[in-house]
Amino acid sequence: MTSIDRLPTIDDFAHVTEWVFDMDNTLYPHRVNLFSQIDRNMTAFVADLLQMEPADAKLLQKQYYRDHGTTLKGLMVHHGIDPNDFLQKAHAIDYNVIPPDPALGDAIKALPGRKFIFTNGTVVHAQMAARALGILDHFDDIFDIVAADYVPKPAGATYDKFASLNRVDTRHAAMFEDLPRNLTVPKALGMKTVLLVPQNFEYEFAEAWEQSEDGNADIDFVTEDLAGFLRRLVLSA
Repeated sequence: MTSIDRLPTIDDFAHVTEWVFDMDNTLYPHRVNLFSQIDRNMTAFVADLLQMEPADAKLLQKQYYRDHGTTLKGLMVHHGIDPNDFLQKAHAIDYNVIPPDPALGDAIKALPGRKFIFTNGTVVHAQMAARALGILDHFDDIFDIVAADYVPKPAGATYDKFASLNRVDTRHAAMFEDLPRNLTVPKALGMKTVLLVPQNFEYEFAEAWEQSEDGNADIDFVTEDLAGFLRRLVLSA
């Protein structure tokens, strides 16, 4: 995998005018562990829907996540659920666990060009998390799973729809993500790619299938400090 020690320079991002950020475990750090709340809610939804024991529901939930990109998509395909009901219940969480990050806000605000949140969650979820961080006002738009017609990243069609809807020239864009597999398409589209990892580069938190199989082919940079990474781009300019 690309070295976490390699720092960006002005030349690496001088062409970038479109800044695209995933939300969960990207704009807020992995250590916040907000997704654990969502994960519990999704397991409870599956258990209630299919009258399963929690342990069995969790296994099925993860299977749908692996096979379809999101638990939601799997439940829609196999059980015809109402996606709005699922999303509302999945995101019924406590956002107060996210601490404000004024340094990140300053760094995003200083970036030249437009800034977007591109998430497999909902607009409301992204707004709540970004508001807790204190960065919501720095973004031009949020592209969510509803706008994607419930087809999640890493589907190529979803990236194409995001770019078309927002008139993003991907050759002048950068994508920030916490899952390697979600950077394959952006790289192919000509975007600069940055992988967010937990502090100390601990990767055991992710399931093996979430890792890229070809090492660093789709990843230009790796960082555990998004604010510091972005601040370097601004200071380099």
